[in-house]
Amino acid sequence: MLGFFAAEGVLPVCGHGTVAVLVLLAVRAGGSGQRAVLCTASRSFVGWAVRNRESVTASFESGPVGLCVARPPGLRAVAAALGLAGGGVVGDACVASNGRPRLLLPVRSRAALAGFSPDFALLRGACGRYGLLGWYACSIPDRRGRAAARMFAWSIGVPGDIADAGSAACPVAQMARFGTDRLTVGMGDLLGSPSTIAAAIDSMHREHPVRVGGQAAPARTAVRQA
Repeated sequence: MLGFFAAEGVLPVCGHGTVAVLVLLAVRAGGSGQRAVLCTASRSFVGWAVRNRESVTASFESGPVGLCVARPPGLRAVAAALGLAGGGVVGDACVASNGRPRLLLPVRSRAALAGFSPDFALLRGACGRYGLLGWYACSIPDRRGRAAARMFAWSIGVPGDIADAGSAACPVAQMARFGTDRLTVGMGDLLGSPSTIAAAIDSMHREHPVRVGGQAAPARTAVRQA
């Protein structure tokens, strides 16, 4: 059973936390590969891990992603809270959920992401007012399916996330309607801790069609003395 605890709340799902758990299980088990069934308070799902020489590549079923149209009042609140310049947002913003709802905001470029000047007090207030985990802003992918993203989850006390595998499932689920079946998302550069998350549509599993993951290695092991 997995539980994910943030600074100001308990999460029903945590993507990068799940990757970390799969990496730890793979290291403990040894061998070259492992399949595990993981359970949270809300669901059970499958994860995979493959050991490399110095790291582990882990992925898991993100669960179904619900998408609905974002309403104008929420979008105006986001624009004010993030300091968005006119023309920075492109495409259709929507509310996406695979555990908790977040606003999925497509932006024109990586430069537009870097240009955010968020007002965290406004972000916190808007999260509560519209019942959102936060805002996930993702740039338009290039021809190789690479994009950049930033996540502001002030509802749980996270002003900026360096890696968010759960949210990466949302844009690939949205873009699947237009023929895109995979996405590689870069995060954390502006916070000094770059990360890369891969998300893909698995057409063989219609119940849990989105699979996300990344590569990681244990940094240190903490041992609690009895």
